[in-house]
Amino acid sequence: MSTELPLAPDAGWNAIYLGGEWVDPGDRESIAVENPYTREEIASVPAGTTDDVDRAYERAREAQRSWAEQPPQRRAGLVTAALEYVGEHREAITELLAVESGSAPVKADAEIRTARGMMQEAASFPFRMKGEHAESVTPGKENVVERRPVGVVGVISPWNFPLHLSMRAVAPALAAGNGVVLKPASNTPITGGLLLARLFEEAGVPEGLLSVVPGRGSEIGDAIAGHDVPRVVAFTGSTPVGQGVGERAAGNNALPALELGGNNVHVVTESADLERAVDGGVFGSFLHQGQACISINRHLVHEDVYDEYVDALADRAASLPTGDPTDEETVIGPIIDESQRDEILELVAETVEAGATLEAGGETAAIDGVDDSLIVEPTVLSGVDNDAAAASNEHFGPVAPVIPYADDEEAIELANDTIHGLSGSVHGEDLEQARRIADGIDTGMVHINDQPINDEPHVPFGGVKQSGLGRYNGESILEELTTTKWVSIQREPREYPF
Repeated sequence: MSTELPLAPDAGWNAIYLGGEWVDPGDRESIAVENPYTREEIASVPAGTTDDVDRAYERAREAQRSWAEQPPQRRAGLVTAALEYVGEHREAITELLAVESGSAPVKADAEIRTARGMMQEAASFPFRMKGEHAESVTPGKENVVERRPVGVVGVISPWNFPLHLSMRAVAPALAAGNGVVLKPASNTPITGGLLLARLFEEAGVPEGLLSVVPGRGSEIGDAIAGHDVPRVVAFTGSTPVGQGVGERAAGNNALPALELGGNNVHVVTESADLERAVDGGVFGSFLHQGQACISINRHLVHEDVYDEYVDALADRAASLPTGDPTDEETVIGPIIDESQRDEILELVAETVEAGATLEAGGETAAIDGVDDSLIVEPTVLSGVDNDAAAASNEHFGPVAPVIPYADDEEAIELANDTIHGLSGSVHGEDLEQARRIADGIDTGMVHINDQPINDEPHVPFGGVKQSGLGRYNGESILEELTTTKWVSIQREPREYPF
């Protein structure tokens, strides 16, 4: 397969993919797509309306009926073809991620690899939708349990890992026999939405089965989440917004699949290999400028190794190259927009005012020719309390608050002192101790002698407490995107009591 798709930033993205057709803006408002590094507009896309949402859902419902009856190789083939296009156009997609979401090369590479892994896993789903025969308590009866697609799936995806976090819901939903309506984040309507439309259209998605409706959440978010057509609404984003999405979906008895915020800890015990712990701490805090729900939000470090860890972490943070995300040397690119940048800097300022010490960073990095830089320097804070602003809130930036602790029980107590429970990590050469601490942390995922940013396509991904409902990846997402139907056959006459 070798097809040249128009995927450059200026490749004509000013349309909505609605019911299998590219619809011109008409009288719709426009959403300006800005390069967060240069602050220049790179594209404009139409802002979808509630009427667009209605049309998209109706077309998906109509198209899904025949799609569900297609043989498994047809549904698997659609996802496999789209997967091959992602591989063929890796460089173009990398550029799009850089200029739209500020993704530095290492982040863009990781995102594309993770998205492709999920697509490979999803391509196997049509052959894994197996039912069962079950014994009956009634003589002469045969019980058959079938696994079927739910129907139509609504997807609301975020701006931080737009390709992967859209694809991890869209590809499995299509593979399982569902129709999909996708609303990408307004910051990243191309890489989180219209890019997927082009990939799947070229791969041969049936007309109407997939729609991509860009738009502001404040204007069409409720329509996507609260519509009466979808049977599952998959949302990734903040906890407050996700709670609202879940309420609206549940109001129509649709399943809310929610992956929400995190306040993840990186616990460094007194037995830890500090070099490994710092390596993990740097990656886990500063990949994609800390803009990940599973990034490290707090470093909990045993008091015996605290000073050494802080010094090493601050030195490493200060050495990370900042700048243009299209530059191969860049590690730290821009924050997505001004509101996110300002919130991060305010949390740092409040934490310092409360008594923390600024060990590295804490300011924006200057950019030649740009008056209002969105690059926040990699920041390390020592002497931080667990309830400090940068520690108790999900800061979602390149900020590493380092908190001392005295013993294992205090580490677990501090780790659990949050409404969130998404991911985490524990470092220690004493593996029994590390496992004991990991077991004590109330979280959906935890990684020993690593860091929290891990995502494998066949392993359940999700959190507890206010970090979400349900799980993505592997059998977990397949179960959420399908339902069971019990069919019984009474093969012999049955006696009834009246």
